Amino acid sequence: MDPKLDYLLRQGDNALILSQQLCKLCGKGPALEEDMALANVALDLLGQTRMWLTYAAELEGLGRSEDHLAYLRDAHQMRCCLIVEQPNGDYGFTLMRQFLFDTWHYFLMQGLTRSSDPRIAEIAEKSLKEVTYHLRRSGDLVVRLGDGTPESRQRMQSALDALWSYSGEMFIYDEIDDQMVAQGVAPDAADLRASFLEHAGEIFAEATLAMPPADAWMHKGGKVGKHSEHLGYTLAEMQFLQRAYPGADW
Repeated sequence: MDPKLDYLLRQGDNALILSQQLCKLCGKGPALEEDMALANVALDLLGQTRMWLTYAAELEGLGRSEDHLAYLRDAHQMRCCLIVEQPNGDYGFTLMRQFLFDTWHYFLMQGLTRSSDPRIAEIAEKSLKEVTYHLRRSGDLVVRLGDGTPESRQRMQSALDALWSYSGEMFIYDEIDDQMVAQGVAPDAADLRASFLEHAGEIFAEATLAMPPADAWMHKGGKVGKHSEHLGYTLAEMQFLQRAYPGADW
């Protein structure tokens, strides 16, 4: 597979699967305002998915659309990081997953605005406005809940401890990522990781949460199609209509 095509799928799949995860919470938020906010973040991510997968489909040149790439690939063909496929859990877990992703996503989009590929730079520029809001929102809520009641703090700390080992995969670069860096398409992993750790550390300190060691063991494999069982359930729900009624549209 063309390295750039694979890289585009990674960006699109991350946004797609996290969007689907948040969509599952529609009508189940802890408060009406939060319910609407989660749905809006999901819609933002879905819009970003369309831009990434549309470009990927064009680059692939097989006549497929973003819908084909979203709804007609199996789990082993998906290129999302493992963190986005983790179950929603309680609200603290959902929020911590969002914050860890948002922090990485923000600095990645910043770096991609300087991409040597004009199309990627354009997508990143459009996405950055939304991602900036996502990060501000999730960071503020991590602080409010972490530095809130004993119950809210305990839930946020438990979520951080459980999810931290999934945060490192976003910075574990493989041959695909290295080629994108060499071509000036993507930013360097070390710079992204440093920015991530600095911002996350500031938020966790304000939230009175204990930040796990930066050199802790990390899960990996999602970017090359090795996923947890959770992704299969998510895809079964998300892809059902298109697979049951091939070619259906509205």
